[in-house]
Amino acid sequence: MTTLLRTADELHARVRRGRRAVVMTMGALHEGHATLIRGARRIAGGEGEVVVTVFVNPLQFGKGEDLDRYPRTLDADLKIAEQAGADVVFAPAVDEVYPGGEPQVRISAGPMGERFEGAFRPGHFDGMLTVVAKLLHLTRPDVALYGQKDAQQLALIRRMVRDLNFGVEIVGVPTVREDDGLALSSRNRYLSPGERYTALALSRALFAGRDRHAAQEALRARAREVPATHARAEALSAIGESRAAADAHAVAKAAPGGPSAVRAAARLVIDEGAHLDPPLVLDYLALVDPSDFTEISDDFTGEAVLAVAARVGTTRLIDNLPLSFGAPEPIDPHGAAS
Repeated sequence: MTTLLRTADELHARVRRGRRAVVMTMGALHEGHATLIRGARRIAGGEGEVVVTVFVNPLQFGKGEDLDRYPRTLDADLKIAEQAGADVVFAPAVDEVYPGGEPQVRISAGPMGERFEGAFRPGHFDGMLTVVAKLLHLTRPDVALYGQKDAQQLALIRRMVRDLNFGVEIVGVPTVREDDGLALSSRNRYLSPGERYTALALSRALFAGRDRHAAQEALRARAREVPATHARAEALSAIGESRAAADAHAVAKAAPGGPSAVRAAARLVIDEGAHLDPPLVLDYLALVDPSDFTEISDDFTGEAVLAVAARVGTTRLIDNLPLSFGAPEPIDPHGAAS
């Protein structure tokens, strides 16, 4: 039986055995949240404790955003949390989290929080980090889990925990998608059937970028198998021509490989979405380094995130996919990769 608690004193009075794992939400729970809770249950184990926070944080909503419209479904949230294995749902009132009104001292997300989501939602990440810091103090977890769908949020939380020496482990959980590929979000319920069809352009764009990246990696792997001779150069050309036939527009718009080609493949799908009815209105499409959310260059190696944000009607949606870029192939001065 999941216990509903409203105050930090009630939570602190519980006898703790084992690890405490926390999942922070703004309510309106769905299968994506349930996946986080089940992950927390596995980490905490039978002796540990899983706490789910439900708090619609006013500091995260800017002027004209959907604070009042945001769904509040606590009874349904309790059922989902219990089915997924939560021991406690901590649903504090605003004055429990912010006694005396909005805090005068807040955490700043810094330059990393001013890019992409931060540029379109000024102050959002300051509010997010402030409430995350407060909820970490109020719930006192050993580990906290967050979804990778909010990639910039996850990156900033990891940075805050590292930079400010919070004693908690941060775990990212892969995005959960509906059968048609749309990333699960509490805001999906706002979409009409026509808007939902348009919204699929976000995930299709990401998958196009991912597929382009996979094709490039296959090219690289095939290239390494062919001897560094004229025959290798001919083989590479044949492979490249085959791929170009399937992806001619992306090849035409971008460098023959690397991040530029990934961006171009994704952008083609976004451009198609802009001509649908209703249209997809792009905020940004970016391929970034998750350590600081800056755009990566074509010689980048390591983990990256292909991220997109767009509006369909009055609903704003975000999505992303992780990608990994290996070391570039050395170039033979005689024209073939070596």
